[in-house]
Amino acid sequence: MNATLIKVLVIDDEPPIRKLLRMGLSTQGYDILEASNGKTALDMLAEGPALIILDLGLPDIQGHDLLRMIRGRSESVPIVVLSSRGDEAGKVQALDLGADDYLTKPFGMDELLARLRAALRHQLQVQGERPVFRSGDLSVDLVRRIVKVGEKEIKLSPKEYDLLRVLVQHAGKVLTHRFLLKELWDELTDAQYLRVYVRQLRQKIEADPERPQFVLTETGIGYRLRAAD
Repeated sequence: MNATLIKVLVIDDEPPIRKLLRMGLSTQGYDILEASNGKTALDMLAEGPALIILDLGLPDIQGHDLLRMIRGRSESVPIVVLSSRGDEAGKVQALDLGADDYLTKPFGMDELLARLRAALRHQLQVQGERPVFRSGDLSVDLVRRIVKVGEKEIKLSPKEYDLLRVLVQHAGKVLTHRFLLKELWDELTDAQYLRVYVRQLRQKIEADPERPQFVLTETGIGYRLRAAD
C-alpha cells in the first residue's frame, strides 16, 4: 500500500506548520517527509519526493538560494512555495527560479490540496502534452489550432493564439509577466504589451471579460489559466 503513496517533502522551520501539513496531507494519501532547515532538505532529496512544499523563510539557507539548489539537482519535481502576505517580489522571484506555484500564509488546506493536484497534473502534461485542452466551455486543439467556447469557434490573431497556447501548456500554474514576455516577445520587457493581449484574448473567450473565468490575474505577479477539467 505504501508504495503507491505520493511522497511530499515539507520544508518549513515552524513545527506547528509542519504538524498541520503532516496531518492534513497524510489523510489524503500523501507520504510526508519533513525538513526544518535547508541542509536537511537537501539531504532528503535522496528520498525522491514527488513534490516539495518550501517555506521561503528558513533559518540557515535563504529560501530562494535553496530553491535554486533544488532546481540544480532536479529540474522536474514540482515545488509549491509558502510566503508571507504581501511579499509579491519574493513570489515573483521564486516563480522565475522554477517554483510551480505559491501559497500565502495563512492558507486553507483545501486550497493547498488543489494547488498540489494542479502542480502534479502540470508535470504529467509536460511529460505527455495532450492535444486537446478543455476547461469548462473552453477547448483548445493544439494540433489543429482550433479554439472554441461551447460550439462557437473563436478567431484569434497569431499573437493571441501564442499567448493562449503558452497558458494552456502551463494550465493551472501561475506564469509571471517576465516569463510570458520572454516566451512571446524575446526582447520586450514592458508588461503593458502583455496586458493589451490578455485584454484582447479575454474579450474573445470570456463571457464577461471584467470577471474572467479562464485567464485569471495574479495581482502583481502574472496570470494563470484555469486548470483542465
